[in-house]
Amino acid sequence: MKACFMGLGYIGLPTAIIAAKHGIQVTGVDINPKVVEMTNQGQLHIIEPGMQELLQEVVSAKQLKASTTPEISDAYFMVVPTPFKGNHEPDISYVESATRAVIPLLKEGDLYVIESTSPVGTTDKMVHLIFSLRPELEGKIFIAYCPERVLPGNVIHELVHNDRVIGGIDEASTDKAIKFYSQFVQGTLHRTNCKTAEMCKLTENSSRDVQIAFANELSLICDKAGINVWELISLANKHPRVNILQPGCGVGGHCIAVDPYFITADFPIESQIISKAREINNYKSFWCAEKVENAMLKFELEHHRKPVVAMMGLAFKPDIDDLREAPAKYITTKVMQSCNNADILVVEPNVTEHKVFKLTDYKEAYKQADIVVFLVAHSVFKALPYDDTKVILDFCGIYKK
Repeated sequence: MKACFMGLGYIGLPTAIIAAKHGIQVTGVDINPKVVEMTNQGQLHIIEPGMQELLQEVVSAKQLKASTTPEISDAYFMVVPTPFKGNHEPDISYVESATRAVIPLLKEGDLYVIESTSPVGTTDKMVHLIFSLRPELEGKIFIAYCPERVLPGNVIHELVHNDRVIGGIDEASTDKAIKFYSQFVQGTLHRTNCKTAEMCKLTENSSRDVQIAFANELSLICDKAGINVWELISLANKHPRVNILQPGCGVGGHCIAVDPYFITADFPIESQIISKAREINNYKSFWCAEKVENAMLKFELEHHRKPVVAMMGLAFKPDIDDLREAPAKYITTKVMQSCNNADILVVEPNVTEHKVFKLTDYKEAYKQADIVVFLVAHSVFKALPYDDTKVILDFCGIYKK
């Protein structure tokens, strides 16, 4: 069987590798020639534990090849970004472009699946697009929606072991998609329709966003009340039916920080809690930046010089290199814009270089800094000794003080 994966990003590439590892002949498509070149050389362009060896294995075995254009296959998977535009309006143009690219290749019996997180109704829109351009295929191909639900840093394991929700445009499409995924997914494959599958993905991430917003709101309250929020949450979680998440400097990534807008854009009146959670999590980043700016001003007044400030972490979560929608990146930018020529050291141990920020080694930055701002709970940061001669702003619970 041949499969074509449109998009070789943080989800598309791992999924393509796992499919290839299970005997499927895979073509991975990406518009970035560098990504294609690196993939064909067996080199990862992202950080993901355990994936480098698997990529080399499937490329060497000629089970996976990358290209900038799709090839005739038996199954096509749309695994491209779905960002938002303007006032947080969903942008499905990448899904549409990828779909248009494979439409000329579709033939009777083929499977077409959208994995990209999408607003409710996206699959129906692509169905209309496909059949308007290829009316002879109506009723002769299989179309489904199957969202990914993996955690960066543990993608390989979760692609195989997590349950999946699969929603076809009809029962036959659901059956066809389940047959494909059952080749490598050991978790349960749950049947539904495409709209419910789309909404399921948005619901999962919106639920997480609401839960994180509660933790972040607690951190704001505790700061004002003079209470250690980390201790508070630890004690509250001793209750058998309470499970409060950990607060941070906001919410980032291309899922939790984005997907709730796909609901609020289409259902603005009905999604009050979801909308408010987005506001709280966005405000937490602004609040953190203000805390840093105030600490810098206080230091300058007390020491009659500008401080050296270490901004520790840019990724949206610990121990990954993904900076998409990262609140740490926003906070660092805001602090740099208002720093009034203070020395700002930017640290991200999982990235070798950045087009905007000049990066500093984390140990060197910690050593030089007067003010240390922990934005991301990277494992390497937790090994740094607590230094009470420095001003430490711990927004992610490195020391939980």
